[in-house]
Amino acid sequence: MRESHHRSGEEMHELATQLFPICRSITGDGVRKTLAILQERIPLTVTEIPSGTIAFDWKVPKEWNVREAYIEDEAQNRIVDFTRHTLHVVGYSSPVDAHLSLAELQPHLHSLPDMPDAIPYVTSYYREDWGFCITHNERERLKEGTYHVRIDSELKDGSLTYGEYVIPGESEKEVLLSTYVCHPSLANDNLSGPVVATYLAQWLAEERRRYTYRIVFIPETIGALVYLARNLASLKQNVTAGFVLTCLGDERAYSYLPSRSGATFADRIATRTLSELHPGFIRYTFLDRGSDERQYCAPGVDLPVVSIMRSKYETYPEYHTSKDDLSFITSNGLHGSFEMLKQMLQRIEKSVRYVATTIGEPQLGQRGLYEKEHMKMTRNILAYADGTRDVDDLVEAVRAPRNDVLSRIERLQQAGLLVEDK
Repeated sequence: MRESHHRSGEEMHELATQLFPICRSITGDGVRKTLAILQERIPLTVTEIPSGTIAFDWKVPKEWNVREAYIEDEAQNRIVDFTRHTLHVVGYSSPVDAHLSLAELQPHLHSLPDMPDAIPYVTSYYREDWGFCITHNERERLKEGTYHVRIDSELKDGSLTYGEYVIPGESEKEVLLSTYVCHPSLANDNLSGPVVATYLAQWLAEERRRYTYRIVFIPETIGALVYLARNLASLKQNVTAGFVLTCLGDERAYSYLPSRSGATFADRIATRTLSELHPGFIRYTFLDRGSDERQYCAPGVDLPVVSIMRSKYETYPEYHTSKDDLSFITSNGLHGSFEMLKQMLQRIEKSVRYVATTIGEPQLGQRGLYEKEHMKMTRNILAYADGTRDVDDLVEAVRAPRNDVLSRIERLQQAGLLVEDK
């Protein structure tokens, strides 16, 4: 078993290594290439959404692709080259081919004085601009002179691409797993999510499932909005729990960010599982949101979606820099996240929710249930059996021993007063 666990962790890291060099953005060939590699492992359905498509208050932007980007000094030495690291070019840079003085070049350079040996990650999705990202040490070494800057990129009417894998279960009720595929070479904040989601999909496809599982690989923010605009009615009807998977590859503490209400089925599953397996996990609030939980939990959407992470985005020093590389994520980190999420999904599969069959309190006496010592618990179970609570929820709600609650549930089912929510 240990060898199998080690191998699967190594396989996940190998997949991340294969995906790492690809230049991804919110649109473009990098996303398509990434999804094509994942399609070798799971049967993703890939969808293209044309530029200009309206998604609520947003619009799908032009498609961006970049072929070459560099800065040359007067001796034609390439001091910055996109082929050496995809972070070197500002995402969505417009094309440029010019000779500039150092003073003219400086406004188009981005570096981190506090992390002088790291390349930052910078984008310009919705504002036409261009630029390069370099280490601050490299920037400090630049000398006066003329620099040749070239970005061979294209912004065109194209499409936004996302992948989807729906694994049918016995019920039409769904569990949503969402991860994003829109960042360039960032290992934890990007690749760890799709990699773990892919292996979860493989595992789920081999298991007997009560629930249907919907696994989506989307560009962050605009991809989630597009997906919701196309599927909102069915998602609101069917999704019983959802999880945004991101930043799952390091070996630091686990993190949980709740839904907007903080009291959904997904919240309860996440907190119970993490409390049992990793009691030192970090609990954030919805005020700390920053990924696609913003869209899934927005007013008017209100899906029961939480985010599950190790080191939360925006909180670790390597975030959005070249330090978030393949050495930052580990086989053990990826596999540990896979196992933890597997436990969450197994808990969902074993979780049965109950619904009272009558409106108002039922007449217990005629069913032989008017027992003074159990009356309060019986009425409380019926009062809280509204289809949103499983056994653990009912135990907490009625404040009674678990075995006693299970015994009462069985009696109420036999009497036809309680049924499983399908």
